[in-house]
Amino acid sequence: MRAVELIRLIKEIGRGKNAARDLNRDDARALFTAMLAGEVADLQLGAVLIALRIKGESLDELAGFLEACEACYPHLTAPVVANGAVPVVIPAYNGARQLPNLTPLLAQLIAREGVPVLVQGVMRDAGRVSTCEVFEAMGITPARSRDDAQTQLAARNLAFMSLDVLAPPLARVLALRREIGVRSSGHTLAKMLQPFATPAVRLVSVTHPDYLKRMREFFTRHASGALLLRGAEGEAVAHPRREPALEWCEGGTSQTWTAAAEVDPALPESRDAAATAAWIAEVLAGTRAAPAAIGHQVRCCVRAAQPPGNK
Repeated sequence: MRAVELIRLIKEIGRGKNAARDLNRDDARALFTAMLAGEVADLQLGAVLIALRIKGESLDELAGFLEACEACYPHLTAPVVANGAVPVVIPAYNGARQLPNLTPLLAQLIAREGVPVLVQGVMRDAGRVSTCEVFEAMGITPARSRDDAQTQLAARNLAFMSLDVLAPPLARVLALRREIGVRSSGHTLAKMLQPFATPAVRLVSVTHPDYLKRMREFFTRHASGALLLRGAEGEAVAHPRREPALEWCEGGTSQTWTAAAEVDPALPESRDAAATAAWIAEVLAGTRAAPAAIGHQVRCCVRAAQPPGNK
């Protein structure tokens, strides 16, 4: 991207929350493509990320940014399964600070139903228990490469890929958090990736109800095949102490899938990775019951992953 064009775009988005203007989809795609390719100088890259954080991304900007992200890495081939289900993609970027991290339980239960599951995210996050750490405590190691992920999916319907392995250019954008001190648009986009060359179901978790509306608008206008929910501490797993509700966005429409609230069994006493892994093993062995909200989420994921006409 030419310097004069980059400066023009920064001027558009960098005038503050009230005076800044949104980029059109083409400009947004071009800008993020240049960022991912390392063609934007550090000073200007920081200016773009902070400007977007202050202004907030429009839906057209998100669409353009996501197109750039999806073009920056090779996509996976979905394994062929007997029931014809498409894969489920679970982002894991927040980890747990108070509750135990039950994303690995969700992934294992979906995979048991014959649905391929790719969990993608960060391996570590200071002060939090990451999904990767719980997987490792369960003996499930991260995929070392794209081919390794394909092998794991074929063998057990489950794989974990760090963003550094899945999409290195986007991982470099996320790593800038250590230098600028705050999350950026890259963190939102990482949770929206669809890493397969063919259709897949994306789990998209939000923290605030207002953002749920925004994601609904995005996935009914610009994309499809997403299950939206208010997750647990930002992880894309149903909160075990809330009434379960997921919103399925497909083909320009959305519908909410709910279940009656139930009394849940006790959760792990510790959020420590080893303790959580041991508790999950008991659920998988059938000696403990899974939280009802997660059971409902599993059923929703299996339903959404079915071929058209079977939902």
